[in-house]
Amino acid sequence: MRVTVKLFARLRDVAGTSELVREVESGTSVRTLWRSLAEQYPDFASYERSISSAVNADYARMDQVLADGDEVAFLPPVSGG
Repeated sequence: MRVTVKLFARLRDVAGTSELVREVESGTSVRTLWRSLAEQYPDFASYERSISSAVNADYARMDQVLADGDEVAFLPPVSGG
């Protein structure tokens, strides 16, 4: 299955792009996708405990199973004022 990954803020900076397309196996969860990205981009790992995720523009839990064509967004915590 193919999913689109949207990256924001520091994650976008680390990856050098705001959007990635990934082929994943059926039954893949948001967490599994996140961990595969953290393997490719080791700086992502430090955000695992604070990252928010969304699937198709709705906030999602990390255990949500993905479907073909889903758009997954990862949003790191934002600071500032």
